[in-house]
Amino acid sequence: MKHLKGEKGAALITVLAIIVVSSILITVIYYFAYKGTEVSGLQKRYQTAKEASMGGVEVLLKEIIPLTIGGTTLSNTLAGFNVITSAQIAQSISNACFFIKLRVSTDDTTTTPNWSDSLCDSTLDAKTLPDIKFTLSGTAPAQPFDVYLKIVDTTMGNSNTSGIVLEGMGTAESGSGMITSQHFPYIYRIEVQGERQNSPAERANLTVLYAY
Repeated sequence: MKHLKGEKGAALITVLAIIVVSSILITVIYYFAYKGTEVSGLQKRYQTAKEASMGGVEVLLKEIIPLTIGGTTLSNTLAGFNVITSAQIAQSISNACFFIKLRVSTDDTTTTPNWSDSLCDSTLDAKTLPDIKFTLSGTAPAQPFDVYLKIVDTTMGNSNTSGIVLEGMGTAESGSGMITSQHFPYIYRIEVQGERQNSPAERANLTVLYAY
């Protein structure tokens, strides 16, 4: 009888060990499944905010800067966009200061007026005194996205005006006998932040280096 009791005790310990190990495995499986769902949701929200930010960047670089740098005031440029698009565009910077940001180097103190004279903001937080704010409508019932854009640094580029791009022909264009680089008159650093309204955790921050 003593031998049988010992076998029953060993069997009970084995069953309890199996139950404990199974419980741990099930807990680990549920944990990783939950974390995977959470990470997927975070990644989806980030991608949405990133796409909204990239949309604001595209409009700034391809539409607003080319028009404004040519002499059109920022307010007139944005007024035209507000008429033809569903996006709401707010201007937080003065026309004069935005023009200075486009045409004068950040560290240039000889040109009048310059960044310091006009008190142009160059802090790296795009949401603090942004140059432009886009409000992009989302699919109902989702809240819209706010995209803040700010030029924080301007550098003078090179002076070549040939327009030749060195692509696929080595270090020098055929027949030219010299190296010719493409003309990039200005290089801008632009800080961007896109976030969903009433949900600041759903956001994306970008730093864009753009050669005009």
